[in-house]
Amino acid sequence: MDRAPAELKHFRSILKEHMDKKGLRSTEQRRLIIETFFGADNHVSIEELLAGVRARDPRVGYATVYRTLKLLAECGVASERRFGDGLTRYELGDDATHHDHLICVQCGAISEFEEPRIEALQERVAKRYGFSVRSHKHELYGVCAVCQTRDRDSRRKVARRTSPSLR
Repeated sequence: MDRAPAELKHFRSILKEHMDKKGLRSTEQRRLIIETFFGADNHVSIEELLAGVRARDPRVGYATVYRTLKLLAECGVASERRFGDGLTRYELGDDATHHDHLICVQCGAISEFEEPRIEALQERVAKRYGFSVRSHKHELYGVCAVCQTRDRDSRRKVARRTSPSLR
């Protein structure tokens, strides 16, 4: 995924400051994992990131990728996401903007969306109940357009094969 150089510079700065505070070194493997994460699609699992990293350095282990992702999440550079499929996925953290997710229960595709009306409604509901929202996640589970089309086409093929021919 192409990310703006200024955005990545900002995240590198946050990470460097965090690592300096914790007394952590910037190793070659850690840098490779971070750069691979920055270049990956959003919602990458540890396994997917590990495969991308190992394509460049087969010596990198699962634990190193896991610890690096935890480090990125700890300082806000990455956000952990769980979409009910048993995997923890990571996306680039961004406190400046908020987005929600559409998750396909058939193929696992994850789409991001922003809808100001949903955000405004949430605020009105919270205010009505005297509630101060600190964070939230909005996930819609269903079937994506690609899978719907594939299902429809599949049903049509089955219907054609099983329907008696007209003579």
